[in-house]
Amino acid sequence: MNTFISIAEFVLALGSIILLHEFGHFIVGRLSKIEVEEFGIGFPPRALKLFTWKGTLFTLNWIPFGGFCKFKGEEDPQAAGGLSAANKWARLATLLGGPVMNLLLASLLFAIVVFQFGMPQYNVAQIKEVILGSPAAIAGFLNGDILVEVNGQKINSVEQVISTTQQNLGKEMTLIISRDGKEVSLSVTPRLNPPIGQGAIGVVMGNPILPINFFQAIPSGVQSTFQMGKQLLMLPAMFVRGQVDSSQMRLISPKGIYDIYAQVRTESEQANNYDPKSVLLNMVSFFGVISAALGFSNLLPIPAVDGGRIFFMIPELLFNKRVPAKFENAVHAIGFTVILAIMALVFIQDFINPVVLPK
Repeated sequence: MNTFISIAEFVLALGSIILLHEFGHFIVGRLSKIEVEEFGIGFPPRALKLFTWKGTLFTLNWIPFGGFCKFKGEEDPQAAGGLSAANKWARLATLLGGPVMNLLLASLLFAIVVFQFGMPQYNVAQIKEVILGSPAAIAGFLNGDILVEVNGQKINSVEQVISTTQQNLGKEMTLIISRDGKEVSLSVTPRLNPPIGQGAIGVVMGNPILPINFFQAIPSGVQSTFQMGKQLLMLPAMFVRGQVDSSQMRLISPKGIYDIYAQVRTESEQANNYDPKSVLLNMVSFFGVISAALGFSNLLPIPAVDGGRIFFMIPELLFNKRVPAKFENAVHAIGFTVILAIMALVFIQDFINPVVLPK
């Protein structure tokens, strides 16, 4: 029963993300005076005609996963009032509507998480836990200490403390910490061969959490979304440099995404002692990642997806010279066929070799 509920939750959440993508196309297209023949909830075959609104037929379809937005004249520049016949700026805005909707949703979901958990102060390093018997415990460090300076240098990140510690293995370091509003100087010698999982000085570090209101959380949500886009763009270069293993570049189907979802949910439940609020917020963050990934991947210049269609608009946008419709449609048709073939193989791969997150 738990598995059934988990699958139902996943299908509903991912389907809603896809449906919002299509709604982004729909709303921008309608605002751009482009006719929409059908807006479907779920995928065909059609189950029910719901209603017609301003010339658009709204339908409910049997496959309960996402939806679609069918514009008039998507591939025919001669169809008056259709997508392909619209001016270049209207077409560009309509094509961007779906991905932008996903990026807005991702920013909103990330902002909700930051609002609930608080804003990490990334420029402040704090000791979250001191391991008993470690050099840090012997030196007098306590949970909650704020690290101010290390060897005379002002600390502005956890990474800086880790880097300086690694450079001084076996050598005494002097740290100034802030405790109860007072600064205290402590000395500690990082171990050359610490016990597994303890680190050189034996502390767990993190960032203090600053409570903020929802409107203060919005910029952080937007920043998190675009940080994901940056990572996506950097992946190929990181792979070439050997910074990313080939297993981390694996394509996954919705089945693979569900495998990740199930593992993340299970680990979140165990880590948070099955606290419903914490688990829910972790799932909100997970689907924020999925929405951002869908938004950015749809902007890639791949035939048949939004980014591919935008790519074909570049000559028109820059030089007012449109690529012949027959050629563009042929490329998209071939691209769509290739994408379907690849997705079929990826689906098979995800069943034969399920995705397993590293421990």
